Amino acid sequence: MAARDSSAKRNGRHSILDLAPLELDCLRVLWPMGEGTVRDIRDALEASRPRAYTTIMTIMDRMAQKGIVSRRKAGRAWLYAPNVSAAEARDRAVRRLVEHFFAGSADALMAHLTGEGEAEERVVAPGGAEAASSPRRAAKRSAAGEEPAPMSAPRLDDSLL
Repeated sequence: MAARDSSAKRNGRHSILDLAPLELDCLRVLWPMGEGTVRDIRDALEASRPRAYTTIMTIMDRMAQKGIVSRRKAGRAWLYAPNVSAAEARDRAVRRLVEHFFAGSADALMAHLTGEGEAEERVVAPGGAEAASSPRRAAKRSAAGEEPAPMSAPRLDDSLL
């Protein structure tokens, strides 16, 4: 199992989109700090997302195992530091979003974000096949008894970044 974990880290499989919401919250707190203990992170999250010390400790330990953060011993506590900057994490997340939802086309993402792509969006099927989809085409397919077109990509949620 350890060999698989290390190869996953080398291949970049663990991206910001793979993070659970609490993991991302911990990183958001850690980025401006640069380095912090579990207590520092827990205290910073207290107002918006109160959690037990042990919960944050488990999350940080898992992120260290994934290679998302590094840690070093400081007295009795561990000090955690992010291995990726917020800008790098956003870049990776957007690249994955474009690759997986927009068939590698940044133009398709821009059209989607500006609302210009709603009349005819490019949709990527799980196998990577691309199809054009629009409400008018979906109605024609339905009237002809064809299979419905796959759903369009969801709107980008700021909470992912």
